[in-house]
Amino acid sequence: MDSTILAILLQDGVVNGAIYALLALSLVLVFAVTRVIYVAQGEFVAYGALTYAALDGGHLPGSVALLGVLGLAGCAAGLWQARGRLDRPAVLRLLGETIVLPAVIAVAAIILAPMKPGVLVEVLLTLAIVTPMSPLLYRIAFQPLADAPVLVLLIAAVALHLTLTGLGLVFFGPEGFRAPAFSDITITAGPLMIPGQALWIGGLTFALMTALFAFFERSLTGKALRATAVNRLGARLVGIPTERAGLIAFALAGFIGALSGVLIVPLTTVYYDSGFMIGLRGFTAAIIGGLGSYPGAVLAALLVGVAESFSSFWASAFKEVIVFTAIIPVLLWRSLRHGPAEEEE
Repeated sequence: MDSTILAILLQDGVVNGAIYALLALSLVLVFAVTRVIYVAQGEFVAYGALTYAALDGGHLPGSVALLGVLGLAGCAAGLWQARGRLDRPAVLRLLGETIVLPAVIAVAAIILAPMKPGVLVEVLLTLAIVTPMSPLLYRIAFQPLADAPVLVLLIAAVALHLTLTGLGLVFFGPEGFRAPAFSDITITAGPLMIPGQALWIGGLTFALMTALFAFFERSLTGKALRATAVNRLGARLVGIPTERAGLIAFALAGFIGALSGVLIVPLTTVYYDSGFMIGLRGFTAAIIGGLGSYPGAVLAALLVGVAESFSSFWASAFKEVIVFTAIIPVLLWRSLRHGPAEEEE
C-alpha cells in the first residue's frame, strides 16, 4: 500500500466516521436521558435521505402521510396517558405539537414539492418533515414505558425498528434513490480529490457537535437534560419535567438522523432498509465509546469509519464482520475491568 492509497482510505474513513459520529451522539443522548437504546435511529437516516430525494424529484414524499398518521396516534396517546389531569393549556399544547404542527408541515410540503424549490429549501423541508416523527414516536412507544427496565425498553426499540422498516417499504417503495450534492466543487490536495459534499459533511458535523456542546454547557434546557441523565428521580423532585426532557432528546435525535440522511444520499444509493446498517455502525461506535461519553462516541465513530475503509480495501467481503466484531474485545475488557453489575430494580 503506497501513500496515495493510504490517504484515500483515510479520507473515506473520516467522511464515513463523521456520519457515524452524528448517529453515535444521538444514541448516547437518547440513552442518557431516557435509558432507551434507540435501535430505530438508523431509520431516520433512511427517511431523511428518501424524503430529500423525493422532494428533489418534485414528488410529495410518503413521509408526509406517515407524519400525519403519527401525529394522530401521538395525540391519542398523549390524551390517554394524561387523562384526568389535563388542563386547557396542556390540551392546546398537545394539539399544537401533534395535530397543528404536522398539518402545517404537510401543507407546506404539498405546496412546495411540485415547485422543486432548490437544495436549501428541500433540505429544510426534509428536516421539518422527519424531525417531528421522533418525539411523536416517543409519545406513542416509550413514554408509557418510562419507568420500565432497560431490557423492556430495548425490546420496544427493536419492535419500533421493525415497524419503521416495514412502513418505509409502504411509504417509499423498494427502489433506491440518490439526490444531488450540496456542491459540485472538488478540491485537490496532493493525491486527494476532496468532493464538496465531503466538506459539507465534515463542516456540518463539526458545527453540530459544537452546537450540542454549547447547548449542554450553556443553556438551561441543556443543563436540565444533563440533570435528567444523571438522576431522573432527582430531576423530577426539583421540578424538571422529565417527560419534556425525553421529547427534546428524541427530537434532537430525529433531527440528527434526518440531517445524516440528507448528507449521505448524494454519495450512495439509499433504500428503505438502508438505515439499519448505517445505524448499526453508529451503535457500534456508541458502545465502543461507552454509551455515556460524547467525546468517546465521536472518537470511536472515527475509528469505526477508518476500520471500515481499510477493511473494504483488504477484505471487502468481510468488512461488516470486521467492524462489528470490534465490539467483542471492548465488551470483554469492560466486563473484566468492572465486574458484574447489580440487576436493575
